[in-house]
Amino acid sequence: MKIKREFNGLTVVKVLIYIFFGLFLILPLISVFLVSFTGQPISLLGSVTDLAIFSSTMEKFKAASFDNYKKIFTAKSYFSALKNSLLLSFLVTIIVTLVCIPLAYGIARTKMPFKKTISALCMVPLIVPTFISAYAFIIMLGRSGWVTQIYNALGGEGMFINPYSMSGIVLVQVFFFFPYALWPLVAAFKVSDLSLEEASQNLGAKNFFTFVFITFPLALPGIISSALLIFTVSFSDFGTPIILAPKETNLLVVEAYREMSGFFNWGGAAILTVVMVLVAGFFFWLQHLFTKGRNYGTVSGKPKQQKLSENRPLNWTLSIYSLFVVLIPLLAMMSIAIQSFATTWGKDPLPNGYTLQHYKTIFSTSIGNIQNSIILALGALVLSVIISTFVSYFVVRQKSSAMDFIVSIPLVVPGIAFGIALIQTFNTAPLQLTGTAILLIIAYTIRRLPYMIRSTMGTMRAIKQDIEEAAINLGATQLTAAMTIIGPLMLPGIAAGSVLVFVTVIKEASVSILLAPAEWAPMSLAIFQNILRGEYYTAAAMSVVLVVLVLLLQALANRLGQKQM
Repeated sequence: MKIKREFNGLTVVKVLIYIFFGLFLILPLISVFLVSFTGQPISLLGSVTDLAIFSSTMEKFKAASFDNYKKIFTAKSYFSALKNSLLLSFLVTIIVTLVCIPLAYGIARTKMPFKKTISALCMVPLIVPTFISAYAFIIMLGRSGWVTQIYNALGGEGMFINPYSMSGIVLVQVFFFFPYALWPLVAAFKVSDLSLEEASQNLGAKNFFTFVFITFPLALPGIISSALLIFTVSFSDFGTPIILAPKETNLLVVEAYREMSGFFNWGGAAILTVVMVLVAGFFFWLQHLFTKGRNYGTVSGKPKQQKLSENRPLNWTLSIYSLFVVLIPLLAMMSIAIQSFATTWGKDPLPNGYTLQHYKTIFSTSIGNIQNSIILALGALVLSVIISTFVSYFVVRQKSSAMDFIVSIPLVVPGIAFGIALIQTFNTAPLQLTGTAILLIIAYTIRRLPYMIRSTMGTMRAIKQDIEEAAINLGATQLTAAMTIIGPLMLPGIAAGSVLVFVTVIKEASVSILLAPAEWAPMSLAIFQNILRGEYYTAAAMSVVLVVLVLLLQALANRLGQKQM
């Protein structure tokens, strides 16, 4: 039986969702694109409701030009920012790919010692917000860092590696972004049958020859896809550069932030936003191109064997290498934890004393920031649950490809770019939302909806349409059936996706730094401000609280995911 589609309550919901995305996603992106030509803020909403604003907007359009686009190639600061950002992402992509190939091979294809421990530790970088990981490397490698102290004690001079440099940014991103490439690579190495390698070796090929000409080519599509993903993640990262980038090293995300928050250069911020979206969108499209509709595997008459290599020298070598890779981010987080208890720390490899005073300080003076983070995350969560449930229904049941495309757009837009677009759109009447918690919650929701929808859509596909049709045959409307029948059946997917949304919102930095008003400053903004003010011990203590909260929520998400499976 086909469900008859007509204008009913469900259609109204669909229209409202389109209006929501049109108003808070499409309109801001169009607005920032237009501002990149006018160089002045424009209000498209105001132009519709106010004749005076409409006239002003028309005057600004008359003065529109390509001057801002020319600045990308002529203005030294803009061009160097683009060049440095592309160089940074390219370096991080190459290094992460090289770092992950042996690690992924060891997890996927060998019986290397401590494999479970290594796999668990590989999840640590995903828990930590990037600006906290950047701060951790300052504690380790800064002028008074404990690594620097050890290096000088061994006869070295100055800093072993300067964290306030391009090298420092690359180092942080490599060791905290590698899990994004690792797990797709693990899956890629599991594609081929180990018997192919055995056949190659039986014919006299050496291990290295077999890897280069048999194993590596089969994993190459996954490697390329992972590399493109890392490029996009590195290019869009705001937390690491804003903490570590020196003034002489311009990067697009930092330059756009300064143009918006420091100079109120609307045109400059707009053109940098457009460039960020175009670059990130291009590489996201390439990554999607390599994965959509493709299935790489080997074809044979035998079932695939799941034998793992028992080569002891190889397994131990890979295990030691893997432990080193996961040890770096672990040491970084341990450094944060130690500083949060330190009285003073700087002249020696270890603190001079230990105290709980920093935790007492944040729970007495910064408890509001913790409450703000939870309230804002809950607000974004409620909105995400409602929207994602209906979006999943429309995409799966009604095959709404247009809605599927729209909800994927936030994956392409860097956080700092989206924040600038919202500021420029809602800075004036009739919807003057800039500087309010409402706009912050909406920004969180749109940024994290793709994660929620991925979870709810999978659950929706598992629900048979017969149940819904039975309710409609008994007299229920489509909307009633969706809310009372489909909704409860989607609870496992909603629960797992909810925790994921909550975790990522708690960690969000770029949107929070740009949009959060003082009275609604979340933990991420408070930590960032403490670091800028030099209140490092308080920042460390709040970082530990944030990471522990994220860790607990992540564990809850994993448990819910296992129950759902």
